[in-house]
Amino acid sequence: MSIPTGFDELIHPATRLSVVALLATTEWAEFAFVRDSLSLSDSALSKQLHTLGDAGYLEIHKEGGGRKRRTKVRLTDRGRTAFEGHVAALRAIVEGAGPTTAAEAAPRRQHHSEAAR
Repeated sequence: MSIPTGFDELIHPATRLSVVALLATTEWAEFAFVRDSLSLSDSALSKQLHTLGDAGYLEIHKEGGGRKRRTKVRLTDRGRTAFEGHVAALRAIVEGAGPTTAAEAAPRRQHHSEAAR
């Protein structure tokens, strides 16, 4: 099977996919909200945000200073387009994997096990 158009290797790792999926539901999100929502450490989230930001998928905005510094992030248009393409590619992979109902799957499994004998 070939990789569908839109599959994005940068977004695909679970942590980055979770970050991008969360950000796709909002305009801006505070760092702490993303960190807490995904149960990540500050350093783990920061690393992922910088990777996505370097690719042009995120905009990172810092405001304030010292202990009151707040970081907000959002998907860029490029990031949103990449996420939507990746989701479409994942759907194509899943839909191409086989039958969608249990009734259709049962004969296929039986046939597969018979072929193994």
